[in-house]
Amino acid sequence: MKSNRLCMFGTEDRNKGKWSSLDKVSIRAEHPVEIWLKGLEIPVLLCKHVFTNKDGSRGEMYLVTNNLELRPEEFKTLYKRRWSVEEYHKSLKQNASLAKSPTRTVRTQSNHLFASLLAYIKLESLKFSQSLNHFALKAKIYLAANKAAWRELDNMKNYKTA
Repeated sequence: MKSNRLCMFGTEDRNKGKWSSLDKVSIRAEHPVEIWLKGLEIPVLLCKHVFTNKDGSRGEMYLVTNNLELRPEEFKTLYKRRWSVEEYHKSLKQNASLAKSPTRTVRTQSNHLFASLLAYIKLESLKFSQSLNHFALKAKIYLAANKAAWRELDNMKNYKTA
């Protein structure tokens, strides 16, 4: 969840309408707290997760659930599972062109869906053999296709026409 989201702690603040953004309130890392979010009619459990990025910088992530019984370690486990699903959908839409379907009939839509899923599976298998992520693989494939197109254009210049 974004750090500028408005929240409050407890029903007393809620009745007074005292909303604060998440980045302005003090929340201890890895200690879930029950909060109210503006625009949501039920309380939620918020857990602040602090981590170190690959470049050494510090990052913060706010994880939220409507399950008020979760323990801190369960937050991370659920988020990791959810994140792999998010990566799948993002790659399917952006790298396998699922979102860019120009089709109009059920048959062509089905074919496009099948081709997108097949492309995703091929990217997944290449990911392990090439040790590259889907975005890097797509860029590599795109570059190779452009080079092949340029070679073909150069070859066409040398063809004799009648």
